Amino acid sequence: MAGPAAPGSVIVPDWHESAQGKEYLACILRKSRRRVFGLLERPVLPPPVAFDTASYKIFVSGKSGVGKTALVAKLAGLEVPVVHHETTGIQTTVVFWPAKLQASDRVVMFRFEFWDCGESALKKFEHMLPVSGQACKENADAFLFLFSFTDRASFEDLPGQLARVAGEAPGVVRMVIGSKFDQYVHTDVPERDLAAFRQAWPLPLLRVKSVPGRRLADGRTLDGRAGLADVAHVLNGLAEQLWHQDQVAAGLLPAPEACPGPGVVGS
Repeated sequence: MAGPAAPGSVIVPDWHESAQGKEYLACILRKSRRRVFGLLERPVLPPPVAFDTASYKIFVSGKSGVGKTALVAKLAGLEVPVVHHETTGIQTTVVFWPAKLQASDRVVMFRFEFWDCGESALKKFEHMLPVSGQACKENADAFLFLFSFTDRASFEDLPGQLARVAGEAPGVVRMVIGSKFDQYVHTDVPERDLAAFRQAWPLPLLRVKSVPGRRLADGRTLDGRAGLADVAHVLNGLAEQLWHQDQVAAGLLPAPEACPGPGVVGS
């Protein structure tokens, strides 16, 4: 696959905070709360405000307990489970995110369909992640590889996941996310280990917090706008890498140097 896009080279980073960006964000909010979209639903904007939609399927990978379900809930503006329970079966969640392209000033509405599978479900439905050529690898546009800053084993499992799940899937975007970053004082993954990982695997590496989302004045309802601000870096990062990969695949951009494999130090 092509190397990852540099942060901010494809998507205008803080556009969602502008007056125009807030106008587009209004279509995924309802009275300061996030709207929940089903698989066949989409945002509606006033007729003068037009946008194109780009849809992507994203598979969320990681050990049990690292926060896969919590991450997807945060991205969708849903309540994060207080107590960990392994995901039973397969859960799909649709998240819409508007972003402005650097090159054309065009606004694109990104539609992310997140697939979150429990470990027991993956073992039960082995056709989901077979050795090669089955539906999950063929249809996924991106893989999110999660580890927890409070679980050393989940970090050490990353190279195996990267090689096993995405190593034979050319053209698939790969990103790494460290969860529970707000508990960094208790981290099992020091900065020097992250630096070594980046040298071996020069992939986008983002960090997310596990603290509960901010609330509206009633003290109960999640603040949709504040929640979007908390996860904008993840949604922009996904949009950036996926759009860049599509442009390279279509021959509209030159392919940068491919990501080296493990053990190869990046520049």
